[in-house]
Amino acid sequence: MPAILSLLLGIALIIVLTTRLRVHPFFALLLACFVVGAGLGMPLAQIIASSKEGFGRLLQSLGFILALGTTLGLVLEQNGATRAMALFLVRRLGNSRAPLAMSLTGYLVGLPIFCDSGYIVLSGLNNSLAKSSATPRLVMATALATGLYSVHCLIPPHPGAAAAAVTLNVGFGRLILLGMVAAVPAMLVGYAWARYAGSRYPAEEVITEERATPEGTMPPVALAFLPLVVPILLIALRAFAGLQQPGGAALFDGLLALGDPVLALLTGIVLALLCKRNWSRIELSQLMGAGVEKAGSILMIIGAGGAFGAILATANLGTQMMQLPGVRTLGLLLPFGLTLLLKTAQGSSTVAIITAASILQPMMGSLGLDSEHDRLFTVLAMGAGSMAVSHANDAYFWVISRFGGLPVKRMLQVYTTASILMAAVAMAAVWAMYRLGG
Repeated sequence: MPAILSLLLGIALIIVLTTRLRVHPFFALLLACFVVGAGLGMPLAQIIASSKEGFGRLLQSLGFILALGTTLGLVLEQNGATRAMALFLVRRLGNSRAPLAMSLTGYLVGLPIFCDSGYIVLSGLNNSLAKSSATPRLVMATALATGLYSVHCLIPPHPGAAAAAVTLNVGFGRLILLGMVAAVPAMLVGYAWARYAGSRYPAEEVITEERATPEGTMPPVALAFLPLVVPILLIALRAFAGLQQPGGAALFDGLLALGDPVLALLTGIVLALLCKRNWSRIELSQLMGAGVEKAGSILMIIGAGGAFGAILATANLGTQMMQLPGVRTLGLLLPFGLTLLLKTAQGSSTVAIITAASILQPMMGSLGLDSEHDRLFTVLAMGAGSMAVSHANDAYFWVISRFGGLPVKRMLQVYTTASILMAAVAMAAVWAMYRLGG
């Protein structure tokens, strides 16, 4: 089975380069293209041509979305909206439920903001609430971290889910809505484990810098929520309008246009900018530039994943995989398990789901997962798998440890275990929705 052996060699190369040698994932994926392509007997010119085609196809589909999504997240950090939402939930739920408030905050803030950025922005408030509510810092840190993580792995515009959706030709509308549903039980089990294990294992806290943002710099709560709520509603309405017959009323045509993720995210950015008055020209320029620059690095990884997928598409993987015992009976467990193994081995949820999607794309028909319904839940299953196992090779693990002031031993006992539970519960939710027809 030369194709499968070449694939395994390529996966091993990606893992070794990114974990042992600390090579940037872009170059690891690019080198894997040449190694796998050579193993498949492809001429060098064909490897280059296929890699370019795959790279360009993903960037064409995701370039605007990721750049706008990243920018929206940065604006919400800068204008104080994230802290406004957090304080609103804490006041509503009370100090006794501060961990639940931060878990919910993580879920909401994590919709447009990357989990590591969201944790850094909210860490000062989280640590202060731990003191004022007499809650162990380990509980508060894990509650916030798992709330952010639950949506980061499952829905666009986060890069892993977005890239997998494009690779498998899945629309963003239903993926976002069902991903948000699957993320709720994952968030709740993360919160429940934080309360249980965080109190069971008292942590020796590390001193961290805590920077508080004065409340006067935060927008009103209603304005703070709008940049999140409006884009989601527009995308949801587009998904509903798309169910109508072609050539429908002008209202449905308008919803289809406004609910395009590009326009929806642009609307969110405008609303986020309106949350703060008196933006300076320099401030706006730096903010927009930072959004594009941050998205650029991620887009290069995604593009390289597309190139890797294009190489794999030339191999007859489906036929060969079907010859392996038990593969036909795995169903959604195959994308879940494959992504989980890749995540555990190399640390990045984004790289794990991009690589898994590239591997599975040419095999979907042979696996019996080629319908629109099946492809949608395959992406969700990969998102669930990309949650575990988060440990010392995951950059987010170290963000939580550093800004939460937590020792590695307690992180492994509480947060790492939480990531395993979240993956299992998210997959159970995905499976249940899949069986119910989505």
